[in-house]
Amino acid sequence: MLTHVTVTVAPDENGGLRLLAPIGLPTPHQVPVRFAVEGADFELIGEVTTGQMAALVSPDPATPVTFSYTFAEGGPGYPDGLFRPRPNRYTKAADALVRDARRLADGARDGHAAIEAIVNDVAEKFVYGHPDVRFNDGLEEIPYLSCGVTEGSCVDINTYLIACLRAAGFEAGYMTGYFFPDEKNGCCDDMHCWVVTRHNGVVLEWDIAHHLKMGTREICCGLNPRPGCRVAMAHSMGLAFPQLGIAGTKLIAEPNWVNGDGTLSRAALDIRMQKTQPDASEVAA
Repeated sequence: MLTHVTVTVAPDENGGLRLLAPIGLPTPHQVPVRFAVEGADFELIGEVTTGQMAALVSPDPATPVTFSYTFAEGGPGYPDGLFRPRPNRYTKAADALVRDARRLADGARDGHAAIEAIVNDVAEKFVYGHPDVRFNDGLEEIPYLSCGVTEGSCVDINTYLIACLRAAGFEAGYMTGYFFPDEKNGCCDDMHCWVVTRHNGVVLEWDIAHHLKMGTREICCGLNPRPGCRVAMAHSMGLAFPQLGIAGTKLIAEPNWVNGDGTLSRAALDIRMQKTQPDASEVAA
C-alpha cells in the first residue's frame, strides 16, 4: 500500500516570500519514495544541526503551490540523529525539572518502567488545548511544572516530555508530521508530533496528546491510539538554516513562509491523504 499526501499552499497575499517545507522521513512503518513540487521550482537546502534537508520554493504570488509526498509501507527505522541531544531553549531542562525526572526514574524497577512512569507523569500535568501563551514562552529552558494542570498542544506536551526523558538520561526524539483521523476521510488541519524513545535497543513511540483527546491519562506506548494514518516529515527542535538567516527555529513540520527577519510564519494549507495499491513498476522498484 502507498500513502499519498498533498499539501497545497494558498498564494501569499503580500508576494515575494519563499516557502520552506520538509521533504519526509523514514520510520519503522513507512519510507518516503517520492517528493515533488507543483506550481513552482524548488531547491534543497540543509539544516545544519541535524543534517536534514528541506525544500526551498520561490512561488509565483498568484499561483498555489502543491507539495506531493508518497510513502511506501515498511521502513528502515527512525534516523539515528533523532536521538542525539542538541541543547537549546526548547530542550534544556530547568534544574527542578531534572531533579523530578531523575526521582521518577530512580523509583522505577527498570529503564522501560522509568520511561513509562515519566510519560504518565507528564500526562498528569497537561490538559489538551491551544493556549495563546505557551508554558515556556520567553524562557531559555523548560520550566518544571510543579502543581496544577497546564493547557498545552501536542507541541507543548512533547516539548516537556522530551526534556524530562533526556534529563533522566534516556534517549528520546521529537518527530513531526501529519495525522489523518479516520473520521476526517483523508483530511487534516495541521501538523502533529510524537515522541520516540530508545532504550537497550528497544524503540517505543508515545502520543500523550491523542490519549488526552480520548479522555484518558493512562498512556500506552504505540502510535494511533486514535484510529488514523500518520506520516513523518522531520525531527528535532531548535533548527537552523543559515543561508536563510534562520537560527533556533523550533521545528519544521509543514510548509512555512520565510520572512525577511529570519522567522517563519504558517501558510494557509489544504492537507489531504489517500492510499493506493502500488502498480507493477512500483512493486518492481
